[in-house]
Amino acid sequence: MPVNLTAHAIPAIVAGDVNSKPLLQVLEIKLISNSKQQERYRLLLSDAVSSQHAMLATQLNDRVTTGHVKKGSIVQLIEYICSPIQNRKIVVVLNMETIIPECEIIGNPISFVESDLPSQGGSLSNTMQNLSKSSYYQLPPQNTSYNVENFQLPPKNASSYVQNSRPTVQTAYKPPPVYKGQGAILRNEAPSRVIPISALNPYQGRWAIKARVTAKGDLRRYNNARGDGKVFSFDLLDSEGGEIRVTCFNAVVDRFYDAIEVGRVYLISKGSLKPAQKNFNHLKNDWEILLESTSTVELFPEEDGSIPKQQFSFKPINDIENVDNNSILDVIGVVTCVNPSVPILRKNGMETQKRILNLKDWTGRSVELTLWGEFCNKEGKILQEMVDAGLFPILAVKAGKVNDFSGKSIGTISATQFFINPDFPEARSLREWFDRVGKDSASLSISKDIIPGGSKNDVRKTLSQIKDEGLGRSDKPDWITVRAAVSFIKTDSFCYTACPLKIGERQCNKKVTKSGNSRWQCDRCNQEFDECDYRFLLQAQILDHTGIAWVTAFQETGEEIMGFSAKELYLLKHEQEDDEKFIGIIKSRLFNEFVLRLKIKEELYGDEQRLKITVAKADKVDYSSECKYVLDLISKFGRQ
Repeated sequence: MPVNLTAHAIPAIVAGDVNSKPLLQVLEIKLISNSKQQERYRLLLSDAVSSQHAMLATQLNDRVTTGHVKKGSIVQLIEYICSPIQNRKIVVVLNMETIIPECEIIGNPISFVESDLPSQGGSLSNTMQNLSKSSYYQLPPQNTSYNVENFQLPPKNASSYVQNSRPTVQTAYKPPPVYKGQGAILRNEAPSRVIPISALNPYQGRWAIKARVTAKGDLRRYNNARGDGKVFSFDLLDSEGGEIRVTCFNAVVDRFYDAIEVGRVYLISKGSLKPAQKNFNHLKNDWEILLESTSTVELFPEEDGSIPKQQFSFKPINDIENVDNNSILDVIGVVTCVNPSVPILRKNGMETQKRILNLKDWTGRSVELTLWGEFCNKEGKILQEMVDAGLFPILAVKAGKVNDFSGKSIGTISATQFFINPDFPEARSLREWFDRVGKDSASLSISKDIIPGGSKNDVRKTLSQIKDEGLGRSDKPDWITVRAAVSFIKTDSFCYTACPLKIGERQCNKKVTKSGNSRWQCDRCNQEFDECDYRFLLQAQILDHTGIAWVTAFQETGEEIMGFSAKELYLLKHEQEDDEKFIGIIKSRLFNEFVLRLKIKEELYGDEQRLKITVAKADKVDYSSECKYVLDLISKFGRQ
């Protein structure tokens, strides 16, 4: 049974053909890198007359490892490109199909030399028409068993056993000379072809991509051993759904930062490819583009409807429960609750904002979404106003980060994008579901044991569980939330006099005493002053239906529990000496219920280990939220 290969395919590919999809034979396979991260195979391909080296794209490595492609295999190239590397041309195979797994070597091919191509004045197609048009081997029918006995070996004049074809050579695209004169003069001004993002690889010499900017990062400054620098990046999406990140440094930042706008379409060429840094790059691409001084970026003035505005891969909330920690994903849901923004002090001493909201979807699950930084004051404020007005908006989240502390939650990162009430099918279906049944249906939170409106560390417990579970006895403190009432308050030392001076941006708050001249003195600051601050150091007993515990509340939480400032109570007791009014205030605070966030840690006092419980936050009981929490518990146990 005869076999056919595409005639003169190797010269055509080297000349620029990308569309003929030729049939070729694999003469040799060589592993050129044994690194698991960058494992690559080099093939020697033949059209029975000429042979040419080719690099196999990494996504096709399994074709070799599983034996689908081996020495002698007949393959059809589906996607491919020829690129110059170190003064020679190498074919990069992006996609191919195995036609015959095993076959004897056809013909006596020799290595192709580019000088064999027709001159620029001649026509490649005319030259090919003048080449040999002898008979050739036919492909076997589809049900034929593929082994060497099915085929006749070609005679030594192998050129007469190849199929004639006239491959299409793609017209080269040459981008306009944008930013001319701002970099080194290029020695090779050959035109670049527009190719899909998915076809980009480091073996290409010249390329251009047409894509839409879907996200643009902030301008960041850094300092390392090589000095100061600045960097920014942006994400691209093309008409075939390919995505890639582009990064600019230093002088290149000055050229492109103001020119790049989210939502606009650009033609980009003359960049270099480098492996994507997956710690910072969540896109599904192994490469990212580094723009250089010779790179060009051209804005397309007209809108291109073939390129989508954004690309989502939404994960249903019930599936997020099985997603790995730190994964980046897209999610869409109805915003049912938005908490106020609160200041948070980072480890580096800088203050930022934090805001928490809840999303639910048609799966009957809800998840906590934590907003950080500017998200709190921009989108977070808008969402809170909408929920307070009873609108319950649809929120699509692009590139949220999964956290698995006490269940699963999602947080924002610098690359996160919010789309409020977007107009696409998923949002319309979700709105229809919520208006019809979702608004009145309970949902089970995958952020387990978390109070609606609480933070992701607020694991709901009872007081008896503190002892039963040995909380606070590990190296790190335990954080829990309890619903409890204050049953007793110590009044002899409920506050202390504190230093009002600032050390940097933070107040000293060290305990002060009166000196001989009746002025307050701080030993830490080594200064005296006429007025001091009064700060709570409240010791109280709390109880719930399972037991009691002693807790300590400092300034902010002390004010939340007492309803008065420490200074007001101090002056009332020690200067006005109105004991009756003071005792009346204390009694009025007893047996009021709070939702308390507790920090539990065992500490050493002298030679004795004692459990210290500190109130980090005290909120009055919101019975609406408590009802939702109880309903979630009932739903949870009902599903078990």
